[in-house]
Amino acid sequence: MAETNFQKPKRWLACCLSLVVMAGLAACDPEGSSNSGKTLSTDTPEAQRPSPKRETSQVVVFFGNSITAGYELNPDDAFPAILQRRLDSLGMAHVRVVNAGVSGETSADGLGRIAWTLKQPVNVFVLELGGNDGLRGLALEETRTNLDSILTIVRRTYPDVQLVVAGMEIPPNMGPQYTRQFREMYPYLATKHQATLIPFLLEAVAAEPHLNLDDGIHPNEEGHLLVAETVWTYLSPLLGAAE
Repeated sequence: MAETNFQKPKRWLACCLSLVVMAGLAACDPEGSSNSGKTLSTDTPEAQRPSPKRETSQVVVFFGNSITAGYELNPDDAFPAILQRRLDSLGMAHVRVVNAGVSGETSADGLGRIAWTLKQPVNVFVLELGGNDGLRGLALEETRTNLDSILTIVRRTYPDVQLVVAGMEIPPNMGPQYTRQFREMYPYLATKHQATLIPFLLEAVAAEPHLNLDDGIHPNEEGHLLVAETVWTYLSPLLGAAE
């Protein structure tokens, strides 16, 4: 914000006082650059040193609900963050993982915010939504239409994007027909949009008490490690990763 004429004399006075106090040991620079011609101390605290800039050439967006967000966990323990650390360890720091998960979100909620999410560049888009629709018994035609629309918008915005559909399953309490149709929805969407299909995101975690929180639905820290392994199987070929 530009300075007003009222602010400038105050700034000049403060600068002069600084010269007196420091006795010429530090120069007064009204533009905020007082280190010209000086060498930074080698004992600068690590927390104050500028962190290296990440040169990003690929962006992977995980667009989902509480599973992606890492419900009740530190975000660093959610599977997207685990995948970022794995990429970094493989010398692939140019790949930036974005956790765009929102707990409690339905497919309709996701459709409502997809345009905002796509304001950033996207090279790989992983769709993980629909689980909350199924748990609430929402009409499958509506869920399928919402997810279809999300994938269509992503492809239209970034024609070269690589799409990934993370399949989900629900408990059988909604009836066998609903459960089957829900499961079949994800392969249908993946085929229609030429996307990579993860058949069941929670393949190694579902129904395993020691891998989930007390609610029996959301993975715990150990569970997210296994979810990351599942996702990596399908994601790594898209990024050209090799171990």
